[in-house]
Amino acid sequence: MTGLVEFEAWAQLAGDSPTSRTEWAALVAAWSEPHRRYHDLAHLAAVLGLVGELGTGDLAAVRLAAWYHDAVYDPARTDNEEVSAQRARAGLRGLVDEAQLAEVERLVLLTAGHDAAPDDANGAVLCDADLAVLGGPPDAYATYASAIRAEYGHLSDEEFTAGRIAVLEHLLSLPTLYRTPVAQPWTATARANMTAELVLLRRRAGSS
Repeated sequence: MTGLVEFEAWAQLAGDSPTSRTEWAALVAAWSEPHRRYHDLAHLAAVLGLVGELGTGDLAAVRLAAWYHDAVYDPARTDNEEVSAQRARAGLRGLVDEAQLAEVERLVLLTAGHDAAPDDANGAVLCDADLAVLGGPPDAYATYASAIRAEYGHLSDEEFTAGRIAVLEHLLSLPTLYRTPVAQPWTATARANMTAELVLLRRRAGSS
C-alpha cells in the first residue's frame, strides 16, 4: 500500500480524529474487498497520484472524491456511483464543510458517465485520472481488460461481451475523452486500445 492511501495522506484531507481514523480504515477495507481485481487499492493510489499532475482547482475535493468514487463496487449492481456518493455524504459528515461535501458527492456521481462539462475543472481532473489506464501501453491495457473480466466473473461470456461493448461505445462516443492539457495527448492511444478491444468483442459476439 503506497503512501497515498496511508492515514497521513487521508488526514490532510479529513483531519486526524477518531471519526476520521475510523472512516479511513473502513474505506481501506472497502477497497481491499477480495472480488476487486482492478478497482482496488492500486487503482485508488494511481488516481490519487495523478490528481496533482493533471490540473488545478479544489484538489482536496477531487482527492476526497477519488477515495469514494469506487468505495462501493459490486459488479452485480448498476448504481455503484450513486451508492458511493451516498457513502461519501455519510462518511464525511462532520469531517469537512457542507460545500466541500456537496462537491465530493457531485464528483463521485460524475464518474458514472465520465462526461464532465468543458468548464468543470474538478470534474476533468477526476475523470481523466480515473480513465488514465485507457491511454496506457497496449500490454498494460490488456492487463486492465483482463482484470475487468475477472471482476465480472459471475456473467457469462455473452452477457459480459454485450455489456463491455456498451461501455466502450459510450467512452468512444464522448466528444472529448480527456479534458486536462496533461491528459489530452493520451487520447489517440486510448482510442486505439478501446477500438482494438471493441473489434475483438464484436467478433466474439458475432461468432457466438
